[in-house]
Amino acid sequence: MTNPVIRPDMTLLDIISHYRETEPVFRSYDSLAGECICCNCLFDTLEQMVEKYRLDMAKIQKELEEAISGA
Repeated sequence: MTNPVIRPDMTLLDIISHYRETEPVFRSYDSLAGECICCNCLFDTLEQMVEKYRLDMAKIQKELEEAISGA
């Protein structure tokens, strides 16, 4: 098994700028967050964003990795 490309210590800006295909994944969580995650957490790490909105890190990382791999 390979190490994940998306790490919890990466900022959303880093993730989206390197992997544009991840933006829809973040946008899919806007309704759960009650606000635009990209607008409000762009400079936060993935870990900070997950904690702020009480989301599932493993699930989000998996979805981001799948978006990158085209799965």
